[in-house]
Amino acid sequence: MNARPRKQIRGFWRWTLWLVLFALPPVSAHTRSESYLRAEVEKSTVRLEITLPDIEAARLAPTGSAVASDKQIAAYLTKQITVTAAGLDCLPEGGAQTLTATKGFHNVEFVFRCPAEKSIVLRSNAFFDMVPSHVMFARIRVSRDGEHRSIEQLIGTDRRVMELSEESGGSNLQSASFFEYIKLGIEHILTGPDHLAFVLGFVLISRRLRDLVLVITGFTIGHSVTLGLAVTGFLDPHPDFINVLIALTIALIGAENFVVATHRAFAIAAGAAALLLAMMVVKIGGFGLLPTPLLAGSALFAFCYLMMSGQMQDGAKLRLVITLIFGLIHGFAFAKDLIALRLPTGRMAELLFGFNLGVEIGQLFVVAMLMLCATLMVRLRLAPPRALVVDTFSSGLVALGTFWLVSRTYV
Repeated sequence: MNARPRKQIRGFWRWTLWLVLFALPPVSAHTRSESYLRAEVEKSTVRLEITLPDIEAARLAPTGSAVASDKQIAAYLTKQITVTAAGLDCLPEGGAQTLTATKGFHNVEFVFRCPAEKSIVLRSNAFFDMVPSHVMFARIRVSRDGEHRSIEQLIGTDRRVMELSEESGGSNLQSASFFEYIKLGIEHILTGPDHLAFVLGFVLISRRLRDLVLVITGFTIGHSVTLGLAVTGFLDPHPDFINVLIALTIALIGAENFVVATHRAFAIAAGAAALLLAMMVVKIGGFGLLPTPLLAGSALFAFCYLMMSGQMQDGAKLRLVITLIFGLIHGFAFAKDLIALRLPTGRMAELLFGFNLGVEIGQLFVVAMLMLCATLMVRLRLAPPRALVVDTFSSGLVALGTFWLVSRTYV
């Protein structure tokens, strides 16, 4: 194939991906269906606070609406949540109340008066009719005679009943097996579109098996460090900042592919830095999520990173360091679920290792599937030129990362 048709094909795929990706709605960091429950039990009074992310509220929205109203959310949960004591219904007091919530979430509170103080049971059918894999992370605080006891549980489609009273129920997280946390880690990586996009990026950028081993090693070390620091409480970054920075890592790893392919490091590095500096100016004007110093630092980092990528003959060692830095950012996102679960202190190291192992298994599975597909296409002589594949998917990563960067900052 001569240069002109090949260039036209590349251009066609680039513009197609830009148009498709910018037509997509904003995507949150993870697509797994989940909600959060905090319950307080004091004698015969049960107070429930249920927190839903916007993505769950959208499932309840009527046709033509993006997100359900607080009233519609409360009405749905009222039908799906029941509490009983000694086999008798606990009566809701005052109906569902909507509470102030952080951006991207909805809070609904219920208060139940029960006919007895023992054998109090909560049953939730919420969202299982729409998403059978939905998970509710629950934390229960039981108070009696001045003493308090906390219980953590997971509610799923096969475990919809939760014991709330003092004499029943231990924590199913306290007794959760090591393998259950491995499964949770695998689910986390496989249901995170931004993490999957990043994995695709470092597969594309690795021309040799050695390169791939180095970037996977760097990413693993990075996210393992911050996963542990975040779960144990040593670091507590703003989750919205992390989501924005993850989008930036995706755009940058796609941009590095273009630097290596085109040898136009300055133009690409200057473009990335200019976008971030423009966002900094907008922030100074009072709009945007990321603070000004973070945007300025990100612009400097992006420029230096892309310029160095264009100057090095063998960038494998640089990518080890870069993916380690990017892994530090992604590790905070991995920690979100474990922080919500509040791991039992006595098993912290064991369960943290299990979750991290699950993340690695999920990550290696994705890499193996990508490599298998590539190998099969080559052997069947169906594979397009590598340069075309890298250009096409790198265009997608830059477009997707930039889109998430902007939408998560301003939407």
